[in-house]
Amino acid sequence: MNDISTGILLIVLIVLILLSAFFSGSETALMTLNRYRLKHLSDEGHRGAKLARRLLNRPDRLLGLILLGNNFVNILASAIATIIALRLHGEAGIAIATGLLTLTILIFAEVTPKTLAALKPEKVAFVAAYIYTPLLKILYPFVWMVNAIANRLLALVGVHAAEGQKDKLNADEFRAVVNEANQIIPGQHTEMLLRILDLENTSVEDIMIPRNEITGIDLTDDWNDIERQITHSQRTRVPVFHDSIDHTVGVIHLRKVLNLFARGELNLDSVKALIRKAYFIPAGTSLTRQLLNFQKKKRRSALVVDEYGSIQGLVTLEDILEEIVGRFTTDSPTRNFDIHTQEDGSFLVDGGTHIRDINRNMNWSLPQGGPKTLNGLILEHMEMIPEPGTSLLIENYSIEIMRTSKNAVQSVRIKPLHKDEDESDQDDEFVEDKARD
Repeated sequence: MNDISTGILLIVLIVLILLSAFFSGSETALMTLNRYRLKHLSDEGHRGAKLARRLLNRPDRLLGLILLGNNFVNILASAIATIIALRLHGEAGIAIATGLLTLTILIFAEVTPKTLAALKPEKVAFVAAYIYTPLLKILYPFVWMVNAIANRLLALVGVHAAEGQKDKLNADEFRAVVNEANQIIPGQHTEMLLRILDLENTSVEDIMIPRNEITGIDLTDDWNDIERQITHSQRTRVPVFHDSIDHTVGVIHLRKVLNLFARGELNLDSVKALIRKAYFIPAGTSLTRQLLNFQKKKRRSALVVDEYGSIQGLVTLEDILEEIVGRFTTDSPTRNFDIHTQEDGSFLVDGGTHIRDINRNMNWSLPQGGPKTLNGLILEHMEMIPEPGTSLLIENYSIEIMRTSKNAVQSVRIKPLHKDEDESDQDDEFVEDKARD
């Protein structure tokens, strides 16, 4: 080393600092690559992306190679800087060299290259991948030895590097990705993607047409009544039963019946001949599963039953599709949905309206964990059939009962309360009978 001139040592020192910058920047670039874009580019045949993806399949080996090279050049740079300092300033120059080298490496070999790599990861990473791929083969024995020791230490705490990094997203992470992509995906498409994710967390019970709103054909009725139901029905597929919906015998497609009507062949026997076996599903079936079941069984509607086998409602393929794309005109009526804005800023709502429909259309947050309808929510909180004029507070929503029947709340007035309103004198849930005033 004493035979080498100081000028050459300075050149070598500069080269080592540049190499240190390369190792530091490439490490940041490779580790900050978007794994899904990397996979896309790799599948498209991008050579640099393929090499980078192969290296990242075993991050322990990649990091071992980078740190081996980075530490080697940094230690060598420190030794050369010490020699130069001794030649120029004697032993006093060692302290000066340590300070200057630390500052130089920090700025030119750490902060600057890593910042550049974080801003332009692909440009740096793909170039580095061409260098690291052959370098890993050359230095593999050294890398293997370093990784063997490091991996053994990691195994002691239950971490196994050989498993690699799993490029998988859960539902919440995918939802975040979709929201982040709203600048390149139209807003309506973003909402549809998010609604598809919600299908798994929604059951057919949440969207079904409730039992009391199901219209069907009662075979025990007079033929004139049956004929009138057939010709005036708003649905294409209707259940057929004896006396009660619980005694359903099947489902009939009214378009086929109308063909008989057009040919003058419509009678009770011809109607019975067209009855198709009913399709029953449990109330807790998720919309994702039911959508697949509809496709598998080639059906478009199903009767929802509870654990006792009693029919609770009717769900159709169109109902599930509306959960994805939003409401559209169909050949069957949708669930009861009736909200009217009042002059004082409140809203007049039908008691049979589904809470999910209210929250979705009004951007509210009424509790959905229990009852499905507004009437059910009120009855659960009050534990009785309230009188008109009764008021209660649910989740910062002031609810006033407007009209009731013997067994249900028919209409209410709802007014959302602002967070800045003084609610110090109100309980979380209160009941006030105005008739007492």
